[in-house]
Amino acid sequence: MQAMPKASATPGKLLLTPRDHTLIMIDFQSQMAFATKSIDAMTLRGNAALISRAAKGFGVSTILTTVAAASFSGPMFDEITAAFPGQALLDRTSMNTWEDEAVIAEVNRLGKARVVLAGLWTSVCIVGPALSALDQGFEVLVIADACGDVSDEAHDRAMDRMVQAGAQPMTSLQYLLELQRDWARGETYDMTTGIARELGGAYGLGITYAKTMFNASEGH
Repeated sequence: MQAMPKASATPGKLLLTPRDHTLIMIDFQSQMAFATKSIDAMTLRGNAALISRAAKGFGVSTILTTVAAASFSGPMFDEITAAFPGQALLDRTSMNTWEDEAVIAEVNRLGKARVVLAGLWTSVCIVGPALSALDQGFEVLVIADACGDVSDEAHDRAMDRMVQAGAQPMTSLQYLLELQRDWARGETYDMTTGIARELGGAYGLGITYAKTMFNASEGH
């Protein structure tokens, strides 16, 4: 009979921390967004803004990459570049980010064994690096609601394929709250609740209501 495990008040190793992963934001560009149908443009932009501001605020290593920005796909969303002022955008010719030498050099320089992916389109520009990184021994997470594709079917089958290969799916709000994880962390409390209030949908409305009506505070 197997012994009962002993519980301890410590986080599981599968949970993200701000210092243990690299966030790669891929092809959040006008041309890619025009054909995206699995998520509406405003929701996509809001979720992209949420994870960008979360990553910047928590000091997450972040790579911003585009494809054929000047000649075809257009600029990266303002919501993302505003969170990372002055950061270089690594422009590629390859649809698979993991086949771009400049991106891989930056992944290796940052030296994180975990990679979190978000971008357009799920079935091409996210599947490519996800499967490639998994094949090379990286742990891969995909922020599903900060990705989009030309149809629900294309997005869903791409998520299925990545999950079956070992990638872990998550959502934008989950990403923010997993980085915070304890409301007693006062140094990031105001930032986290501020991002959630502005970009967290109904949850953000709830925070605004609680703070306005009752001066509520999760950490106390």
